[in-house]
Amino acid sequence: VREGVMTLQSMHTTCCVIVNEGQDALTEDILRYLESSVEPGVAWRHDDRAYSDCDRQNTDAHLRALLLSPAVTLQVSGGELVLGQWQRVIVAELDGPRTRTLRLQVMGVA
Repeated sequence: VREGVMTLQSMHTTCCVIVNEGQDALTEDILRYLESSVEPGVAWRHDDRAYSDCDRQNTDAHLRALLLSPAVTLQVSGGELVLGQWQRVIVAELDGPRTRTLRLQVMGVA
């Protein structure tokens, strides 16, 4: 596709796709922010067998995903993704490592 749009979507509730700077120190800061926003080890109902059939004990990952996005849509121009100088597409695994599936859809003019 020469001109159009591209959407990249995670097919999972605890794996997100974001656009940000791909710098190691910033990645660590983002992780610290997410961990401080949703503390692990809290007695969430999703982790409690009395309320949920989920055995992964991963409520914190689900709640952190609420702060991010499961998908990004980007412009395509001249056959290239349109990104700012420092922008990168980042897949944020919040409950892994696990095997994940991403769906890519591109629409436009060839």
